[in-house]
Amino acid sequence: MRRALLAITGLAASTTALVVFKGSPGTSQVAQNLPTAQPVNPSGAGTDPGALADAPGTDPAGGTPTSSESAKPSTSPKPGKTTARPSGTRTTKAPSAPRTTTKAPQSTTRRVTGNGFENEYGYVQVQIVVSGNRIVEAVALSLPSGGESDIHSGDVRNRYDGRGGEVVQKQNGNLNTVSGATETSNSYKQSLRSAIEQAF
Repeated sequence: MRRALLAITGLAASTTALVVFKGSPGTSQVAQNLPTAQPVNPSGAGTDPGALADAPGTDPAGGTPTSSESAKPSTSPKPGKTTARPSGTRTTKAPSAPRTTTKAPQSTTRRVTGNGFENEYGYVQVQIVVSGNRIVEAVALSLPSGGESDIHSGDVRNRYDGRGGEVVQKQNGNLNTVSGATETSNSYKQSLRSAIEQAF
């Protein structure tokens, strides 16, 4: 009898505990908030897993691209050869070194020969040496010769020629006439003047 009473009391206690546990609001709320099992979406939130199964090149089971699709290289047009340079860029050659000409310096000293003049005693021609704008020397290239003409020509040469003669002293053709050699003196002056005209 005591055993039966204990068994009934234990059964009643366990039933009461079960009813209390099942009827408490906290446990029922927890049970209601538990999410239902959903399939995992490998492509991320917002994507319909069913759409992936229909997409070409994807594995319906996993939603990942198949190896044949991922191995395909992207097809892009090959760039053609372009010969045009980009606008705004210029190619410039390196400047070449300036050319230096090494001409020999022109001598400021020059020889100028006057015209020849004939007189009754012979032929007269004079040459002058000019440095800058000065006569530095006079030379009779040709004077009458033979007999007394040699003497008179010598007198003319001694008076006019050389670096210290009258031509260098006066720097012009206005020379004094040599006594006894008028014709030769005049011919000398004429040839000297033509040389001066050419030189200056």
